[in-house]
Formats: sequence, structure tokens, C-alpha cells
Amino acid sequence: MTGKVLRVKVGTGGVHFLDFCEDHMACPFSVVVFPRDLKDVGDVRRLAERVIEISGRVKLYDGHAEIILNHISQIHGGMTLVPPLPKEYDVEKQGHYSAGHLYSKKLKTAKPTPNASASYGYDVEDPP
Repeated sequence: MTGKVLRVKVGTGGVHFLDFCEDHMACPFSVVVFPRDLKDVGDVRRLAERVIEISGRVKLYDGHAEIILNHISQIHGGMTLVPPLPKEYDVEKQGHYSAGHLYSKKLKTAKPTPNASASYGYDVEDPP
């Protein structure tokens, strides 16, 4: 199956759907990625707006044809566009991901210690 992924939706429990039609219910075909398979597939959210080819067994579910995507090798043409999932990605949060916060630490700068033999512009000459 080859087509343009119009959007990637995240359903309940972290199930991802690749939509190839504007109206999901009227579309004769869909691709489903279950949360347990995301580690083997990668970040499928990056496939939105890309033309890809999906291979796999076509199954009938609720009157619609679908392929269950459970490995990156099933994607052709867009495979290089699917990076692995971020380590902090939580499927329980249904696709919401926060990269965290960047904390910057101020480096301590050492204060120079005065040199006892240094001259500070007040040179005194011995009287003649």
C-alpha cells in the first residue's frame, strides 16, 4: 500500500493511527501501531505529510482494511524519516512528550589573589 500520510493520530492507550484520508471513517484503509510496537517502529509521528509504502498483512477490522505496523522494515520510502522514539516518550500519556528542561549551571570563576610583589602604579623611589 502506497499513499500520503495526512496525519498521525494518537488514540486511547497510546495506539497510533496513520490516516491516509481526510475522513478516517470513510477511508477504506488505515495503518495501526500499538504502543508495544513503537520501540521497533520508531517515532511514527514524523511520517505525517510523507508519501510512504507500507507492507504487511491486510486484515479486516470493523469493516475497514488495516495493516498493523509492528516493525520499521514494513515502511518503505519513509524509513529514513523515522527516528527511534525518545527515551522519555511515555505511551501512557497518549503521545504527549516533553523533552524536559535544560538547566544551566553557572561556572565558578576563581578570584585572582593579589601578588605581594606586584606593583600597582604607586612606585616610590628612594630619596637621593
